[in-house]
Amino acid sequence: MTAKPAPQMPAPTPERNDAKAAGAAAGVALHVAIIMDGNGRWAAARGLPRADGHRAGVEAARRAVEAARDLGVTALTLYSFSTENWRRPAGEIRDLMNLLRQFIFQDLPTLKKEGVRVRVIGDRASLDPELRMLVARAEGETAGNERFLLQIAFNYGGRDEITRAARAIAKEAAAGALKPEEVTEAAFAARLDTADAPEPDLVIRTSGEKRISNFLLWQAAYAEYVFLDVLWPDFDHAHFVRALEEFHGRERRFGGVGAA
Repeated sequence: MTAKPAPQMPAPTPERNDAKAAGAAAGVALHVAIIMDGNGRWAAARGLPRADGHRAGVEAARRAVEAARDLGVTALTLYSFSTENWRRPAGEIRDLMNLLRQFIFQDLPTLKKEGVRVRVIGDRASLDPELRMLVARAEGETAGNERFLLQIAFNYGGRDEITRAARAIAKEAAAGALKPEEVTEAAFAARLDTADAPEPDLVIRTSGEKRISNFLLWQAAYAEYVFLDVLWPDFDHAHFVRALEEFHGRERRFGGVGAA
C-alpha cells in the first residue's frame, strides 16, 4: 500500500487560541472519547471498497484531533480497532494495521511538535513485533508532552482490559505483594491501560448506532453519551461542536441529587 502524504495539522494561531479559550471558559468536556463507526457503510454508499472508508476515517480522525484542541478539550480517545474486529476478513485487518503504521510514520513529527502525548491502549500481545515497536516509539517520543493527550484504542476491548487488570492483581496477591484489603477501586484503576489518564466526560458514537461496543467499560461509568447519525468519515468540527453543546445541556449528578 502506498502511503499518501498526511495533511499537516495547522500551527497555533490567535484564532485557534481564542477558540480554545472560549471552549475552556464554557466548561467543555476535558476528555472526549469517540467510537468511530460507519467507515464501511460510508464506502458502500459510494461503491468503494471498505479500505477506502477506513482511509477516509483516518482523515476524520485528524480533523477530530484538531477540533478537540481548538475547542479546549485536553484529552481525546479514539476507538480504532476492537478485540472483536479480528473476526473481519484478513485483508481488512491488514489494511487497518497498515493505517496505524502510516499514522505513526506520517503524523508523529507534527504531534510531537504540537505538544501531543500519544498513547495506544489495548492488548499488544497479538500485534506483530514491528507494530509493537512503532507503538513504543510513538509513546516514548511524546512521553514528555503535556499539552494534549491522544489515546488510540487499538486491539482494545473493555472486558479484555478489565480481565488483564484482574489477572495482574491476582498475580501480585499470589506473590504476597498485595493484601485483599488493598484491592480498592483506585488500585484496580491503576492497573488499567488508562492508568494516569482522566476518565472520559463525554463518549460520542457516530453512524446512528446506539451501543457502547465494549469501549471503556470501567472508565466511562459516569460519562455522558451522545449518539450522532453522521458516518465517521463525514465527522467534522461542526459535529464535534454539536456533541459538546448536547453535553453542556445535561446535568451530571454522579449518583447524587440534581438541582431540581
